[in-house]
Amino acid sequence: MRDGDGVLPGTAPAPAVPRPLEDLEVRSVDGTRLHVEVHGDPAAPTVVLVHGWTCSIGLWVRQLRDLAGEFRLIAYDQRGHGRSGEPQAAGYTTDALADDLAAVLRSTVRPGERAVVVGHSMGGIAVVALAGRQPQVIREQVAAVLLASTGVDELVIRGRILPLPLPLARAVRPVTSLLISGRAQRRRDTALTRRALRYAALSRTASADDLELCLALATTCPPGTRQGFAATLVRLDLAATLPHLVVPTVVLVGTADRLTPMWHARRLAEALPRCLRLVELPGVGHMTPVQAPAVVEDVIRDLAGTS
Repeated sequence: MRDGDGVLPGTAPAPAVPRPLEDLEVRSVDGTRLHVEVHGDPAAPTVVLVHGWTCSIGLWVRQLRDLAGEFRLIAYDQRGHGRSGEPQAAGYTTDALADDLAAVLRSTVRPGERAVVVGHSMGGIAVVALAGRQPQVIREQVAAVLLASTGVDELVIRGRILPLPLPLARAVRPVTSLLISGRAQRRRDTALTRRALRYAALSRTASADDLELCLALATTCPPGTRQGFAATLVRLDLAATLPHLVVPTVVLVGTADRLTPMWHARRLAEALPRCLRLVELPGVGHMTPVQAPAVVEDVIRDLAGTS
């Protein structure tokens, strides 16, 4: 959504994403329509940005502005999010996320080029899923990867929204999973929503602008999308896929991340065959591209230099 677009009642104004050089429509394997945008310098190296659950291209508004003079930036709305199409009921899977990313890479990465791919949260899950499902796409079209604020298994029991001892977290997992994946209504812009969002997705150090951006993303996500992917995330198990992500990778996490705590990042760093380093951001929450844009952008620059 852009400046001047209509705003649904009870939602925050959409992030003011820069006008793209080009809008594309890409079809995934199952026919789901994906909204894709091209930003930045058309002659520069390509960076593909993959947002997380309940977000949209708007997550990357700061990267799209800050990196526009250095890279050709590809951003897309994941299925069911933003301006992409809503899949069938059976289409909220990690296989579908992998197929979507493969379709975007094939449609946007130029012949003979390999892109840096940046995945935040569920976007990182899409990258890992692609490595297991279509490893040739990773080998042929991806030069390096940044996995920001993500995990591949045990998302419910390792989460710190309600910090419980691990044995108790395992015991109440069925109840927690039911609550997370249950039918949700569209989130509204209320004082309670703001407090909950700062606590769960950001941190005490988040600015008012950080909160406004994340509120806009959260309140515009369709309830069906939130529910459909929640059911997949609570049973996620892609740990066996990590050895297939064979390109240079940086793992990044905020130390105050309650959704995918540092346990996940450290697990990724140990299991990935070519992990370059683990970047821990003191006091930063789950929304690292929002709270720490400069660090995320510096990692992207470093990865582009290794490609």
